[in-house]
Amino acid sequence: MQPSTPTFHIAHIPIHGEAILSPMDGYSDWPFRSLCRGLGSAISYTEFVKAEDVLNRREQINDKLRFTNDERPLAIQLYGDDARTMREAALRLQDLGPDFIDINMGCPAKTIANRGAGAGLLRTPVKVARILRVLTTSLAIPVTAKIRLGWDDDSLTYPLIARIAENEGAAAIAVHGRTKVQGYGGQANWDAIAEVVECVNIPVIGNGDIKNVADIERMKTHTGCTAVMIGRAAIANPWIFAHLDRPAVSLEQARTTLLDHLERSLQFYGPERGLILFRKYAAHYLSPYRLPKEVRQKLLTRTQADEFVALLDELDLGGQ
Repeated sequence: MQPSTPTFHIAHIPIHGEAILSPMDGYSDWPFRSLCRGLGSAISYTEFVKAEDVLNRREQINDKLRFTNDERPLAIQLYGDDARTMREAALRLQDLGPDFIDINMGCPAKTIANRGAGAGLLRTPVKVARILRVLTTSLAIPVTAKIRLGWDDDSLTYPLIARIAENEGAAAIAVHGRTKVQGYGGQANWDAIAEVVECVNIPVIGNGDIKNVADIERMKTHTGCTAVMIGRAAIANPWIFAHLDRPAVSLEQARTTLLDHLERSLQFYGPERGLILFRKYAAHYLSPYRLPKEVRQKLLTRTQADEFVALLDELDLGGQ
């Protein structure tokens, strides 16, 4: 249950809770993020969308932009490297009614960062300032940013980027404690997140190496951050938003959540695509039960949802 008193605010928007599902391409779609929102994630972030796609290939990204009111507060995450294009895209996204727009400055994928967007923006602070200034002065809703520490250990630009974000009107900043070159390897630098907290007066959301419920408070205590953002660990354990570590999730809870997620996926994508896209989540939900390889393969290759459910019901998961 989320607190009745707001934990913090993003501009005028009250945020209830201290743990937030991270925006993740290919994972934070409506079925999964709405599920996590129901379990206690304090904000819903869409998968990122490319500014040029918003303007020129809208039909290709419509699924990423669909949301429901019970997800609010909701942010649409946008990426790009040109201020004018970002402004036009953000204005169109604003018309969809999100609560705020989040700028992705942290994606380490080569196809994005190497063209100067995502984490690539961390190498061009002037461009960061220009993009944020244009967006915050053009939009009627708040603008936030998600960053990393820099491109690599020799170019740690996070203190400068954080100050720029605040000075140019960003309402909050999320900091993944790794560089672009690190990707998702190594250890997240929580000390760097603490530095950001010290150098700005807007809410700072810490991200990186939150693996269990205890880590939420550990990061907050270590860094002083306002809230934490959880990515990969939430895929394996969405119940973390209900303050449950995976071993504490009962078999019945796991089954209920799995079937709820399946139903949302079928509803959102249709029977065929919905089941296909659900499989990667099902693999995570079922991983603690150590199913024999052939049983797992059989379950995760079903082509009909009723076949999947029937086979699931036949399994003695409690005995695994």
